[in-house]
Amino acid sequence: MKNIQSSFGIALHMHQPIIPAGGDDLRTARLISNLQYMMEHQNTGDNHNASVFLDCYSRMSDIVREFADAGKDPRIMLDYSGNLLWGLKDMGEERVLDNLKLITSDKKYWGYVEWLGTMWSHSVVSSTPVPDIRLHIKAWQEDFAGIFGVKALERVKGFSAPEMHLAIHPDVCFEYVKALKECGYRWLMVQEHTIENLDASPIRRPHFPHKLVAKNSLGEKVEITVIIKTQGSDNKLIGQMQPYYEAKGLNHEKYCGLDLPPFVAQIGDGENGGVMMNEFPPMYKIVFQEIARDGVVGMNATEYLEFIKAAGLKEDSFMPVQPVSQSKIWEFVKEFSPGASDRAIENAKKKYPGFSLERASWTNDKDWVKGYEHVMDPIIELSIAFHKKFDGRERFETVPYKKALFYLLLSQTSCFRYWGSGLWTDYAKEICRRGMEIINKS
Repeated sequence: MKNIQSSFGIALHMHQPIIPAGGDDLRTARLISNLQYMMEHQNTGDNHNASVFLDCYSRMSDIVREFADAGKDPRIMLDYSGNLLWGLKDMGEERVLDNLKLITSDKKYWGYVEWLGTMWSHSVVSSTPVPDIRLHIKAWQEDFAGIFGVKALERVKGFSAPEMHLAIHPDVCFEYVKALKECGYRWLMVQEHTIENLDASPIRRPHFPHKLVAKNSLGEKVEITVIIKTQGSDNKLIGQMQPYYEAKGLNHEKYCGLDLPPFVAQIGDGENGGVMMNEFPPMYKIVFQEIARDGVVGMNATEYLEFIKAAGLKEDSFMPVQPVSQSKIWEFVKEFSPGASDRAIENAKKKYPGFSLERASWTNDKDWVKGYEHVMDPIIELSIAFHKKFDGRERFETVPYKKALFYLLLSQTSCFRYWGSGLWTDYAKEICRRGMEIINKS
């Protein structure tokens, strides 16, 4: 402990959506990975980067093994969406998955790499129908275990939310955290500005773990440890290994009564943009060449939590936090009862202009619902029809159930709203149409 001045951890987020683009007619086009579409249309936009993206999905295995074999101590956290894993298999890119298996399933290397769970279809939690949240979490776990094995899944303790989004609505946040805990997750990565202290003040100790307190309209409470990602969304922070250089300027601090090294956490796209395609690998190698000389060490998040636990810090002593702006909701909850949060939210909107439930993500200027009613309505209709058809029935292994589930989860991919109205929202509506067709025929 005394020899460690500070620590840092970096995570790479990898994702490619699945789209109905395997043909010219949207209503009959085969579902394919957007990466495959890029490969087949390299003269369009930035699609010429497709082969480089493919290499990015595989290369951390090569880098980690190279450094580990040379006696170095590399660290990396990996977040691959279920969409991407499905797409790599569908494209026949087993070589990428086989390469990743080397650092996931070989005991020689798995200590250097931490996989993070996520929502299967890269769906934003607050705009995902509540009954579907658990379906996304479980679907990713099942796909991951199918590729890398059950033992590898047992080592997945952290969760990376798509778009770094945290639900503000108390009832949604409660169900989300409850699902994470019940699915075996120990911690959640959150953006610094998406949480607040229980007294509504900003976070003051971002380099130490906190506990997220999720409370619903009935007063029920569930908690989960959170690792805080500082600053905004900028791949340059990862590409230029900023977390390491930030950690070099930090030293031991008192936290919950103990003298502990801080932990700087960052996550960014692992393939997107020139800085990640070209600058990141050499910068990563430079850092892990020099890292042992200055008391700053690389750690993955679960490793850091185990480290401070061994130093005597108990999780129940972590500083408590809640989703940002929840204080404005609790201000109007006079007693716990069904619908109490909804009524309080309506009052908060009247008192606080600009109050929104949708902006606790990597950027606070993105709304995942407003302006997308023409997409959200079919998504909600599909979800209702799915649960009405299948809930409470012993049909979970049937072909219609699996097909309908696939379309249900797929329709909620954030990309179908991230890029605005047009072709991408048309993709979502077409996926919803196909899902409803399966449900109505089964």
